[in-house]
Amino acid sequence: MLFIIGLGLGDVKDITIKGLEIIKKADRVYLEAYTSILCVGKDVLEQFYECPVILADRDLVEQGSDEILRDALTKDIAFLVVGDPFGATTHTDLVLRAQEAGIPFQVVHNASIMNAIGCCGLQLYSFGETVSIPYWTDTWQPESFYDKIASNRSRGLHTLCLLDIRVKEPTIESLTKKKKEYQAPCYISLPNILEHSKVKRFHPSLDVIASEKTLCVGVARVGSPSQKIVACSLEEMRSTDLGSPLHSLVIAGRLQPLELEYLVQFAASKEALEKLSASNPTLL
Repeated sequence: MLFIIGLGLGDVKDITIKGLEIIKKADRVYLEAYTSILCVGKDVLEQFYECPVILADRDLVEQGSDEILRDALTKDIAFLVVGDPFGATTHTDLVLRAQEAGIPFQVVHNASIMNAIGCCGLQLYSFGETVSIPYWTDTWQPESFYDKIASNRSRGLHTLCLLDIRVKEPTIESLTKKKKEYQAPCYISLPNILEHSKVKRFHPSLDVIASEKTLCVGVARVGSPSQKIVACSLEEMRSTDLGSPLHSLVIAGRLQPLELEYLVQFAASKEALEKLSASNPTLL
């Protein structure tokens, strides 16, 4: 059987008891290592699980899934995912490939940023569509996430923005060569993405998308002991140091009184937060 197991967000101990029991009995254990990262390394996982862990990079998962599924009809294969198994379309595709091959599968769920973002005090039912903000290059600057943010804000909804990470990405120069060369791993920080996305550049309704005074919430390393949350304006977020990755951003919509009360602990002051909330425009 193929087991797809969520690891949660923090450290090695966030795995469920069910997931740990499966890993200890599995014939092979893979760790998907490119859509997200844990705060601990592969060696720590191996020590805790008491078994070898095979790193599964983008090439193996997307192009070499046959190797992952090899012998899965007669052996137990564990595929570990940071967060929840269905937090990325890649993992859905792996399940479909297993089904096509007649391989039974079982999913063990866990916490992901999609529900753990509630730690900042914003209510989950008040979030609209989640967006991913990718790295920009000189030749590739996608803008599709702007319309989704605008749609959420027009209805007074919060927007969770997931920031791109790059792990074992081939260099542009190596794509034309037989042997791939890879870029160093890199992770978008909030100041970097806010600087290069230049929200004002693309959308005519600037007050709907985001202004410098728009209330935002920045989160880093959610679920770990070093978790950090900051509530401030978009302008202030540009210079806010949240430390090491992973970072996520929430562009706030219309706040309920309970949300405002909870957010105060992450802001410079209650007065500053109330002022931002009062000037937080939507189309409603």
